[in-house]
Order: sequence, then structure tokens, then C-alpha cells
Amino acid sequence: MKKIMTIFGTRPEAIKMAPLVLQLQQDPDLEPIVVVTAQHREMLDQVLEIFNITPDYDLDIMKAGQTLTEVTARVLTGLESVIKEAQPDMILVHGDTTTTFAGSLAALYNEVAIGHVEAGLRTWQKYSPFPEEMNRQMTGVLADLHFAPTTDAAANLLRENKPEERVVITGNTAIDALKTTVQDDYESDIIGNTDKKIILLTAHRRENIGQPMHNIFKAVRRIVDEHEDVKVVYPMHKNPKVREIAGQYLTGHARIELIEPLDVIDFHNFAARSHFILTDSGGVQEEAPSLGKPVIVLRDTTERPEGVQAGTLKLAGTEEEDIYRLTKELLTDEEIFNAMSQASNPYGDGRTSERICGHIKYYFNLTDKKPEPFKVEHK
Repeated sequence: MKKIMTIFGTRPEAIKMAPLVLQLQQDPDLEPIVVVTAQHREMLDQVLEIFNITPDYDLDIMKAGQTLTEVTARVLTGLESVIKEAQPDMILVHGDTTTTFAGSLAALYNEVAIGHVEAGLRTWQKYSPFPEEMNRQMTGVLADLHFAPTTDAAANLLRENKPEERVVITGNTAIDALKTTVQDDYESDIIGNTDKKIILLTAHRRENIGQPMHNIFKAVRRIVDEHEDVKVVYPMHKNPKVREIAGQYLTGHARIELIEPLDVIDFHNFAARSHFILTDSGGVQEEAPSLGKPVIVLRDTTERPEGVQAGTLKLAGTEEEDIYRLTKELLTDEEIFNAMSQASNPYGDGRTSERICGHIKYYFNLTDKKPEPFKVEHK
């Protein structure tokens, strides 16, 4: 039996790592060790409770106003003793957070094999997104196994001269999570009874804070003012800077609802019942195709080009007129809306965690059967 340590610290990481933790728990050849850094505290705990996961170690590093340097240092310091005590055979990190890079660096310093879940996403722009782009690139340099969600992500890794036998295409664990969270009989006061077209808005990215976010919210306000059949619901990020800008444009309107962040079950079910989504989130770009929801991406770049190629995402950038134009197009052009709603899902089939566990066992020679790679089934 091999000890497999999962390390994560933010709400998005927890949502995507939870299905993998549950799959590890079911495998008799693999012993899971769950470590959370609590880079996000309250939102992380909500996810752990929903998936019924109790961490073996909790570093509890979150402090108000923490800088990237402080997060990195506290994760490194905290993991030192945890790794020495637990003696894992492999450490799994996810995606592109500061916890991810610091966790992979801690694994290197302790000479433990590293598995990178959601590997190979790239914009190749140092500060877009920041600091995520460099977190995932640097983690990729350190990793021993690269679990690429798509063929494009795998191709990025091969272009960077990663060993071909260490790059595997698995799909994305975000799609696994939807099997647990989305419910046919879901009811909530958040959704209620309405004849309006509900647009779900999420906006929080660090690089969008400032003029880009002003542009986003101004475009949203224009859309709601001009279309009486539209309602916008915005679960606001906890960041006070985000809330301050949102307050300048989105308050005092009967068809704009500003609410507190939703837990993962509420969010996924709300997304499933929305008309379409405006977002600067990476995870939402992956989840929406499974829900049949078009997405306008409020970013200048995306490391998830597969969704754009498949037709389920449109990259709007952060200029007010572009956001306004693409949003209005989705509201008024039924042909475009239907094409985006019915696009193929390039991100997963719900069996990603199973494939990852299979590749880990293959890596450690616990099985001679290498899992088949994830392939997109085109509609």
C-alpha cells in the first residue's frame, strides 16, 4: 500500500480534490492522507463538510490581509513537519494556487514524488492570471506525474519537454464533483419562482480588480437596465475591494441581487438553473459545459481554450463594450445561444479521479494496466 498525501487550501481546490480524496479512500492499494493549508478558511470548511472529508492535518494558515509571500512561507514551514511525520510516497497538488506551488516545493525538499492534478494549463503570460500562471508552470517543473485534463494541456507539457510517459490525459475532477452536487430535486429561496432570464455573475480575479472590474460591472448594469426580462444574481467574493467596486454599479436595482458566496451545492445547482453565466473563474469555465450553460469569460486570456474551441465559451476580455455586446448577443440571438448550450464538453466524463488513481498505481507498479486516456465524445 502506498501513502498518497493530498494538499489543498482554497475552496476551488477543495471542490476539485474532494472527488479524488473519496476515490483514494475506496482503493485498497492506496492510503489517503488529507492536508489542508486553509489558505481560505470559511469557504474551504464548507466544501469539506459537504463532501464529508475530515483532514488528517490542518495548517490553518489564513490571516487577514495575508500576502503571497506570507502564504508561501507559512505553507512551506507548516508542511515540513507534516511530511516528516506522515512519510507519504507521493504528494498530490492541484492546479495553480500558492498552496499548490508551495506544496510541490515542500515535496521536493523532502524528496517525495509529486503528482500535479490539472496540469498543463497555460497562457504563457507571466502576470495573466497572476500569480496562477507561474504557480502552475513552476509546479510543472517539479512534478513527477502530470495529470493533464485535456489533449491541449498535455500538448503544452510535451512542448515543455516533460517526459511523454509521465504526461497522462485524465479529464478534470471538476466534472466528477458535479455528480455529487447537482440534484434534480434541488430547491432554494435563492432561485425562487421567476419568469426572468437569470444571469449568474462571478467576478473576483486579482488581475481584474481596478478598471477591468469597473468595466465589467458597468456593462452588467447596462444589460439589466435595457432588458426587462433579465435578472442578475452575483454571489460576491469576500474581498472588500471587489465589494466596494460592485457597490458603485450594482446596488439599488430590483433585478440585480447581491448575495453572499454560495456553498458548492447551492452554486452548482444555481448555475444549472441559470440562463447563462458571466465569469472570470477558471473552474466555472469547466463546469458550465456539463450543465449546458453558455459562458462569457470576463478575462483577457484563458488557459482553457478547449471550451472556446468547442463553442461553449466566448472570451470577452474586460472592455465594457465587448462584454455588453457579447452578453446582449446571447440574450437576443437564439441560434447563438442554442449552439453554445449544446456544445460538447471537452473537460471530462465524471471518471477523472478513477483514472488518476489508476495512473498512480501504474507509476508505483501496483498494477500493469495503464488507464485509457480521457477522450471527448463530440455531439
